[in-house]
Amino acid sequence: MSDTSGDRPPPVAGVAARPDEPGALVSPSWSRFPEPVRSRLAEVASVAVGALPADDVPVPLRRLARFTPAKRARLGRAALLAELESSAAFRAAVVAWWDEHRQGELAADPLGAAADAVLSGDPAAADAVARAARRGEAVELRAERDEALARVDKLTVELERLRGELADARASARSAGRERESEYQQLRRRVGEQGARLRAALDGQAAAERAVDDLRRAAAAEVAGLVAERDRERERAEAERRRAADAAAEVAAARQATREARRADEVRLGLLLDTVSGALTGLRRELALGGGGPRPGDLVAGARSVRGGGAVDSVAALDALLSVPSVHLVVDGYNVTKTGYPDLPLADQRTRLVGQLAALAARTGVEITVVFDGAGVVAAPTRGSRGVRVLFSDAGVLADDVIRALVAAEPQGRPVVVATSDKAVIASVCAHGAHGVASAVLLHRLART
Repeated sequence: MSDTSGDRPPPVAGVAARPDEPGALVSPSWSRFPEPVRSRLAEVASVAVGALPADDVPVPLRRLARFTPAKRARLGRAALLAELESSAAFRAAVVAWWDEHRQGELAADPLGAAADAVLSGDPAAADAVARAARRGEAVELRAERDEALARVDKLTVELERLRGELADARASARSAGRERESEYQQLRRRVGEQGARLRAALDGQAAAERAVDDLRRAAAAEVAGLVAERDRERERAEAERRRAADAAAEVAAARQATREARRADEVRLGLLLDTVSGALTGLRRELALGGGGPRPGDLVAGARSVRGGGAVDSVAALDALLSVPSVHLVVDGYNVTKTGYPDLPLADQRTRLVGQLAALAARTGVEITVVFDGAGVVAAPTRGSRGVRVLFSDAGVLADDVIRALVAAEPQGRPVVVATSDKAVIASVCAHGAHGVASAVLLHRLART
């Protein structure tokens, strides 16, 4: 009995045949199909998915329906093969669509026939897959054979070319050998000539090196002298710069001393003018000039004048008093400044108040005296303070006592206004005939100046 197993196609990886029915599929493992068959299965499914009704397309593949078939086969290959393998209904729908719309096209080639057999569950699917695999192998072998023959032809042409080049190279080598021999003889003659020139050049080089050494020593000595001269020039220049800096410092100090002396002279001149003005005022008071003595109206019998001042509580009343001729405004300095701008340093408070009072004196012509507490305080009047007398109480003396003394020193009948918020001071000066004005009222009046 002859063995007929040789007539059967060899088994295909991934396709198992039932013992009782050779060639029939039992449990195909699609992952082990030949790659061309798997690719053709994916192409068939990708074309059918785009045309099948949405209900016949499995849910995982519906998102691929909007792609082109080529893009579906490329991007959704794994999902298409998985659904074809796991879903018999999807396989049947794909096969039915191809049979209805593209009759005969699926089995037009061995790969299509293998795909059709696998999808339709044909018992001969294993044979179809094997034929497709063998056909693919044959195609690959023919391609490899053609490629090998082409390479042989190419190598034959290359070999002939190399043989021609080798012959040319040998002829060139023989010609080059003869030329090299001729050149060698010429070079020997040239080397001999160059040797003689080299010896002469070496002798000249030795002489030149000796001359260079002599020049180098002379240049080094000259450079050393120049460096020493440069250092001496630097020292002289540095001494000149120091003398110039000292002269500039002396000039600056002289200018500063001149400015300080000029300011001191201005201060002394101002003080002298104030002293002369005070002396004139005292002389006028001593001589009872300017209506200081009794007038005929003061001697009328049966009447008397009332000695005593009053409080001023408005800016209008203060303006009325300041318009009286020969009025004297006495200001309690720190009482006013600490009411108006207490956050400033004391020196800035004094400067600001004196400046405002100077503007008031310039506008109204009123005699103004401002008194500050501060024994030992040295402060020159600020610029523009002409018309304002600035007084500082001595050690152990309060500014309030100085204000009372100023009021008491005024002749009877001269209008005096005292600016302070100290009620005791206002009471005492009003008893001497002066008028008291609150610090806030004076500050309002100064704000208008």
